[in-house]
Amino acid sequence: MYTLTRLISLRHLLLEQLPTLAVSLVIAETFYKFHSFTVECVAFLLTWYAVDGTFQFVRSRLSSNKG
Repeated sequence: MYTLTRLISLRHLLLEQLPTLAVSLVIAETFYKFHSFTVECVAFLLTWYAVDGTFQFVRSRLSSNKG
């Protein structure tokens, strides 16, 4: 995590990662009740990965349609 925050600019973290993190946290808190911290943590990280991937895909499609 430290490396991630060092490699990505603060602007990128705030504009792209923070919203996907927030959406992922809401999904995890609402739906994930596995009664195991490890399983819930892995599920949250996979959700964050999927939400971020979807966000990046939609963003790239929107920017390619403009050009």
